[in-house]
Amino acid sequence: MGLDGLGSSSYGPEAALSMLIPLGAAGPLYIGWVVAPIIGLLVILFISYWQTIRAYPNNGGAYIVARENLGTNASLLAAAALMIDYILNVAVGISAGVGALVSAIPSLHAHILPLCLAILLIITLINLRGTPDAGRIFALPTYLFVGSVGAILLVGIGKAVAAAGHPVPVVTPPALPPGSEPVTAWLLLRSFASGCTAMTGIEAVSNGMSAFREPTVRYGHRTLAAIVGILAALLIGIAYLTTMFDIGAMDQTAENYRSVLSQLVAAVVGNGAAYYIAMASALAVLTLSATTSFIDFPRMCRLVAEDGFLPKSFAIAGRRLVFSVGILYLAIVAGILLIVFDGITDRLIPLFAIGAFLTFALSQLGMVVHWRREARAAEPGRRHQHHLHFWINLVGTIATSAALIIILIAKFSEGAWITVLAIPLVIAVLKAIRHYYDELADNVREAAPFTIDDARPPIMLIASVGWDRLTEKALRLALTLSPDVIAIHLTRLSGPEAEVEDRSLREQWRTLVQQPAAAVGRVSPRLVIVQAQYRNVHEPILKFVQDLERRSDGRRIAVLIPEVVKQHWYQYILHTQHARRLRKQLLCHGSPKLIVVSIPWRLDSSDNHVSKHVEAGADTDRTAQFSTNQPRSSPIHESQPE
Repeated sequence: MGLDGLGSSSYGPEAALSMLIPLGAAGPLYIGWVVAPIIGLLVILFISYWQTIRAYPNNGGAYIVARENLGTNASLLAAAALMIDYILNVAVGISAGVGALVSAIPSLHAHILPLCLAILLIITLINLRGTPDAGRIFALPTYLFVGSVGAILLVGIGKAVAAAGHPVPVVTPPALPPGSEPVTAWLLLRSFASGCTAMTGIEAVSNGMSAFREPTVRYGHRTLAAIVGILAALLIGIAYLTTMFDIGAMDQTAENYRSVLSQLVAAVVGNGAAYYIAMASALAVLTLSATTSFIDFPRMCRLVAEDGFLPKSFAIAGRRLVFSVGILYLAIVAGILLIVFDGITDRLIPLFAIGAFLTFALSQLGMVVHWRREARAAEPGRRHQHHLHFWINLVGTIATSAALIIILIAKFSEGAWITVLAIPLVIAVLKAIRHYYDELADNVREAAPFTIDDARPPIMLIASVGWDRLTEKALRLALTLSPDVIAIHLTRLSGPEAEVEDRSLREQWRTLVQQPAAAVGRVSPRLVIVQAQYRNVHEPILKFVQDLERRSDGRRIAVLIPEVVKQHWYQYILHTQHARRLRKQLLCHGSPKLIVVSIPWRLDSSDNHVSKHVEAGADTDRTAQFSTNQPRSSPIHESQPE
């Protein structure tokens, strides 16, 4: 749960410093003024989510809190913000991890985007497979990152104190250019807005309370305290040492790019083993921080899908008990973002913090309503406790809302407008999905007691390409359901060839089907041959069905479509797809009374083996062929059955 929050400590300060680049060498001197309010806001969030965990010990995510306390529209706003935040977390985490990689190995700089996409693919495959030991696997790089970077920060702080604020770097950071702009409140606000990305991931504990063992509240509080405490220490240490060693942000698109963390580690311990251990752990933590989204995004989508605002497939666990649809959707959209922005972290940052702080604000506002309701229902002696909780979350609401407004204003022209535009579009899609499900439920809802108004058997229509085993199987089923059976055959020929084929097929039908049926006292199935103009097999059958419906006095019509079952990938290439397309056309354009039935034929079916055995056996009376369920193959059709 700490991967996202702790990993953001590496790109949050760098995002803030990137806004101070116009100050030149003076930029690092002001990072403390930016990090201080971020730490204050982090403390407010810590206290606020401490209460959320107590109130919602099972799941205190923003969607749940908003749905239960603020209503449907607010919950959809939270859902849209969370979806965008999770997607951006994947893109930013991976791009920042690759930034750490190319800082340590500059020769890979030209391959930033392919590296991002490769890492995304690997993480996606891991999450699709599912792993019960994921927590233990991801704990190792997290502990390594905290331990190595924490130790380096302590060494650097010790050097700075011993040198009275003028430590000598082991590897001198790149020289900062002269300033091109003066220090303004607006510049510091923009830096603060970028640096707020360091607080993303704080809500991961409240979202994942179901993962804790009893007592869940105690373990949730411990985890939240550990994450916030370590994150605050890392942010303070990085801000202090960037000032001491005059470290500034660099353009990630430049060939000589080095991340702020890379410069800091090299300045403290050089480019030896400790450097590569720290950077490797940073790469692991940043890239694996995407796993937080791969776990929480499908869970959140499941909740939204269960409420009817996302397709039901998002709520269905796959074979490995993971929500595969949510994982794939997240990976595809995150991949598109990486491609659009070339895997550059600084280009993604302006889009990032809005979703996180919008969910912070909605969650805190929901908790304000929750505590007010609890205070009204509580006994007089306990109301003061609920009032205290109310005021704490109210302060959290005001603080996060103010930060959200600052981020919106400061980052709007830099790309935040994309997020502002995307959120209402996502909400519109969610509502459209719910409208569809509501309309579907109204249409299929039972309206009256069951009555039998028309018990006549349907007219069975078989789409046939000739007399073969597929047609025979469909014919046997049709005769068990109705005495009125019609086989419709489409001919694609014209002229003398068509007449010869028609006569041959009619004679074969009379001999192999109608005569055996008449011999056992059954109504003979009819054969209708229709010319398929323009070699289109769908329109003639649709027209025939419509004409038959007009003449059938309201009787239902069932169309039986024989088709070969494709059990191997190459069969989809070797067979035509006429059966699938015909079924689709009938379902889309047929009348409400039309019934479509697929008649599957497996190449290894028992019926197939029986038929072949009979063919190889002794003489069988042709007249009894159809009635004894022992058909003999006909040479009328040599091409693919479909």
